[in-house]
Amino acid sequence: MNFIDEAYITVASGKGGNGCVSFRREKYIPKGGPDGGDGGDGGDVILRVNPSLSTLSDIRYKKKYLAGNGRGGKGKKMNGERGKSVFIDVPAGTVVYEDKSDKLLADLIHPGQLFVAAKGGKGGKGNARFATSTRQTPDFAERGKDGQRRNLRLELKLLADVGLVGLPNSGKSTLISTISSARPKIADYPFTTLAPNLGIVRYGEYSSFVVADIPGLIEGAHMGKGLGDRFLRHIERTKILVLIIESVSEQIIRDYKKVIRELEAYDISLMQKKRIIALSKTDLLNSADIKNLPLSIDGKKCIPYSSVTREGIKELINEICKELSGEKDE
Repeated sequence: MNFIDEAYITVASGKGGNGCVSFRREKYIPKGGPDGGDGGDGGDVILRVNPSLSTLSDIRYKKKYLAGNGRGGKGKKMNGERGKSVFIDVPAGTVVYEDKSDKLLADLIHPGQLFVAAKGGKGGKGNARFATSTRQTPDFAERGKDGQRRNLRLELKLLADVGLVGLPNSGKSTLISTISSARPKIADYPFTTLAPNLGIVRYGEYSSFVVADIPGLIEGAHMGKGLGDRFLRHIERTKILVLIIESVSEQIIRDYKKVIRELEAYDISLMQKKRIIALSKTDLLNSADIKNLPLSIDGKKCIPYSSVTREGIKELINEICKELSGEKDE
């Protein structure tokens, strides 16, 4: 299953209704005063954050969203009806860009948050609006204004407290399935994870945090190799990065530096995030090998663990909670 984290859509708001030219018809008065009503405003196209959505797949197959036109005004100062607005539900974490200019238009993160992507055209004024003491019978009205038309690019950036990153098959999916209720696809070969997975980790009586498992990074990921740039964007919002490195690797430091290079090349600001180094798959090592694992890398504490035996899992969660607690205090 492909993860839909980007969508291109065209939105067009409704045209405003025309104002009406009308005069009162009264007995013995062939042409009474003006009573033409205003045209209704065109409908808007509005993006709305729906907390029950987790991908942009709901708008994958519909490329155009058109709002209704406003109705024209009528006599007796009756205004036209407003055009029907269109609401597009998107998940929290959706970022909206103008496709051609790449201009950032909105960052939608709160449930129920609204963004008017295309504003409806204003309805035209009826001739009753143009009556003055010197012009008592205006025989003209205003035409409704055109609506907006926009080509948009929507990107989804997952909202998670903790991002799990590492090379392919390093054990990220197994870890998230161990510490949370998430059930990602797991197998012993690279690129099993084709989509970021979200899991909720509960600790203590009332506390919890959200963790995201990002597909394995390969060299060149920051340039889009293996869709790496599309996946890397999901860790931009996380508070903490947990770098998963295989403890069975013959070159643990090299693997760590590979991951760091990709993160740094994608966005240097990722280096400012708090990092925890987790050494996975210790169940495949003997006790002597475990003792020889590095205690720290780049001044960051290394935490060896096994998702199979659950050795070190509690320590890893405690370290994550400690770092998150520090984030909240700052």
